[in-house]
Amino acid sequence: MSQGRSRGKAKGVEEFRPYITRALPVGAQINCADNTGAKILEIIMVQKIKTRVSRLPAAAVGDYVNVVVKKGPAELRKQIHGAVIIRQKYAIRRLNGVRVAFEDNAAVLATPEGEIKGTDIKGPVAAEASEKWPRLANLASMVV
Repeated sequence: MSQGRSRGKAKGVEEFRPYITRALPVGAQINCADNTGAKILEIIMVQKIKTRVSRLPAAAVGDYVNVVVKKGPAELRKQIHGAVIIRQKYAIRRLNGVRVAFEDNAAVLATPEGEIKGTDIKGPVAAEASEKWPRLANLASMVV
């Protein structure tokens, strides 16, 4: 029987990440906020999400998702791309008690290593996303 000890990670300290409500399920169509030419993205898979049987996996700000370009140039359509969620309409509660909600749901096309495919990000970026993906903070015009 277990002695109440965890068999988790032995070394290092896991950094604390506050819980963010996952508001963007698989199938959600979101805006593309970079200058790659894509306009509308559809989420087809959320990376590193384990969920209950018959529940749709969902993404939150800062998550890496696989998307398909629904509206945009022909060379980007009909292929699977990676993207990072930078804004969500559903309110994010921060540790200081402030709730932040954005006007739209948006993402930027990116590689799994965190390289952003565009060279500019339109609109604000959530601070939670810029902490998790440092390259986002470099390109962001405004971090909220």
